[in-house]
Amino acid sequence: MDRLRSAFNGVMKSERYSRFTLQPAEDGERHAEVKLSDDAIDDSADVEAHGSPSFRPAPLRQSRCTLVYTVAGLLLIFLGGYLVGYFSHRKPQTGQVNCVLGVDNPTMAAQASTGAPSATVAPVAAAPEVQMDWKKVTQLLAEKLTTEAFEETLSRFDLPERSAGSEEDMSQANNIFDTFNKLEMSPWTDIHYVQLQTPDSRRPNRVQFGSDVFEPAGYLAYSANGTVQGQLVYGNYGRKEDLDFVQKKGVELKGSVLLLRAGKISFAEKVSYAATNGAAAVLIYPDSQDHEFVKDTALYGHVHLGSGDPYTPGFPSFNHTQFPPTRSSGLPNIPAQTITANQASTLLQKIGGPDSSAGGSFKGGLPVSYNLGGRENITVTVNNVLVNKEIHNVFGVIKGFADPDRFVVLGAQRDAWRQGYAKATVGTSVLVELAKAFHEMVENDGFRPRRSLVFASWSAGEYGSIGATEWLEGYMPSIDKNAITYISLDGVVMGRGSFAASASPLLYTLLESTMKEVKSPFSSGTLYNAMGQATKVIRPMSIDDPAYPFLGFSGIPSISFHFISPNMESYTYYGTSLDNKDHLNYQTNQRTAEMTVTAAQFAGQMALRLVHDHIMRLDVSRYSNLVTKDAAQVYRYIKQNSQLKEVRPEWLNRARGSFVRAAAGISQAISNTDLSDPEACRILNDRIMSVEHCFLSPYVSPVETPFRHLLLGRGAHTLASIALSTDVAQLRTQLALATWNLQGCANAMVGNIWDVDNEI
Repeated sequence: MDRLRSAFNGVMKSERYSRFTLQPAEDGERHAEVKLSDDAIDDSADVEAHGSPSFRPAPLRQSRCTLVYTVAGLLLIFLGGYLVGYFSHRKPQTGQVNCVLGVDNPTMAAQASTGAPSATVAPVAAAPEVQMDWKKVTQLLAEKLTTEAFEETLSRFDLPERSAGSEEDMSQANNIFDTFNKLEMSPWTDIHYVQLQTPDSRRPNRVQFGSDVFEPAGYLAYSANGTVQGQLVYGNYGRKEDLDFVQKKGVELKGSVLLLRAGKISFAEKVSYAATNGAAAVLIYPDSQDHEFVKDTALYGHVHLGSGDPYTPGFPSFNHTQFPPTRSSGLPNIPAQTITANQASTLLQKIGGPDSSAGGSFKGGLPVSYNLGGRENITVTVNNVLVNKEIHNVFGVIKGFADPDRFVVLGAQRDAWRQGYAKATVGTSVLVELAKAFHEMVENDGFRPRRSLVFASWSAGEYGSIGATEWLEGYMPSIDKNAITYISLDGVVMGRGSFAASASPLLYTLLESTMKEVKSPFSSGTLYNAMGQATKVIRPMSIDDPAYPFLGFSGIPSISFHFISPNMESYTYYGTSLDNKDHLNYQTNQRTAEMTVTAAQFAGQMALRLVHDHIMRLDVSRYSNLVTKDAAQVYRYIKQNSQLKEVRPEWLNRARGSFVRAAAGISQAISNTDLSDPEACRILNDRIMSVEHCFLSPYVSPVETPFRHLLLGRGAHTLASIALSTDVAQLRTQLALATWNLQGCANAMVGNIWDVDNEI
């Protein structure tokens, strides 16, 4: 036996992972002692002689006898151990078995005790829930959204008056809350105290031009107050190119009162450009070429170049009295007022000055000459007052089953200047009907969204998305890292015959795939067949788009879309008392309910796709072209400007390269990810969600520059502004900050910090 032990030890010693030695004990028995070969004390000399102790080659020659003895010994030891174990543990079974293989099952226990045949049973984990087929999901949604249901809901939310903070607004908020409550959507209300601007009933706003005196019914919220006198100048739409043309014709803008047509750009941008060129006041009217309605129709709007309550910029207005008094940098310093088309016609007939025919689009639809003016004085008086209003945002949620903390937000404003049928009624109806449809799909049809769906009804949208922006400001840390996308339902139906959308590039691919699935409401085939690829319907997102605060301010991928009449940029009745059911029916050929069903189907499918798939449908590769385009503009501008010889745009180009590689890396990771691994999917989804948020510049103040997005924001920090800067010192600083903003975004997209390869 000693010889066998010796042979066994010889074999084990040839493998240096561990060494067994038999040590005599005090009781005379021998015990096996395990010593790791990496032991520094026993093997220090061995390491010096033969290298690493973890492996040592076996001797080249072995005695055949030793080998035979070794094999025989191993077999004897194995056989002996097996027999001892078998006889020592084999016991007769007594008593009834109450549990078979750890499963508390009386039937199986009875079968085991009586000897009845049964299959071997082992503990089995619950089978993973089968995800509903996407075709079945879209089919269910289409079944839930009917024309009859929308006709009823549209009538329910059609109000004659719905101004922000009014009794009608509050009543409708309670109505929506009750609806969400019946749907078991755990509704909640977000309350804000905001400052809105309205005309002073005791001191009406006035416009005086010679013997003509007007007291307009409409107004522009957040205008500066005061009385201003200056030469009347016609400036077309008030765009930069329009004002440049006026000055080239020798008309002085400094100290003037600019008469501008509504359209093309927002009211706030018109007033901002006018103030930049030295104008003292602005009058805005709806020209009959752009707005086909009665020429004495009053026009309403706001001129805050921003969003949210302008007296609590960058922070929420939960209770504005606890915050220091401040003003948004987007508030204008000059008075602004709307007038009717008839009133504008009176002014243009007497304006005089140079002919504007060389300006191309300067001539509108009024029966006047459209001269540029600059000869006659006009007086403008604005006496608006600030009022404190309590507004309620209402929310409901359908929680996800896998990642409930990730959510898609669908939102619609419910306030308007008057009836606001297209502006507010349609969007609110779509919001409520989608909530009903999704609830039924989950409750009755077995649909299990992976992520959550949040439904939001906003107030004070007409004053610059105040309700939505205050919510973003109040809960930014809880929203920006968890919100997947914002889908705006405002203005989804403005006509029939065409389609337009504004969106983050991350959503272009989803937009196109949805167009391929949703049937066209005005032609055969799908919406994609009718309109073509997404790039043909995409247009830049304007600053007054309800989705813009989510994108430019919060870094949340956002989209707004609109069914419109052909050759139509916007709904002609917005901001007037004519935004009612009859006029929208006229624009849709009496098919408003049918068009609303299609709009709901489109919004619903986008939302469901984002909460249904394992990997979020946000295409990061779509940003690569935009980044390359904007970086190239900066590069060319610097290279062509002799004053910027010492500025090196190569760093920006390297950051662009890092971004493009990171985007490609995410696309590759999507292809390689095991979709059955929840943790792997979540990690990858976090990388995808980081893209939009990382474009927000960390180097600017949200008070002074609320729209901080590097590519789609507004301000000197954007790549588009850098490509136009004439201040060398500012350009160098902004270029450095933009470069690192872009590189930081690329680093975040890579994921793990140890995988970051910073080339700058």
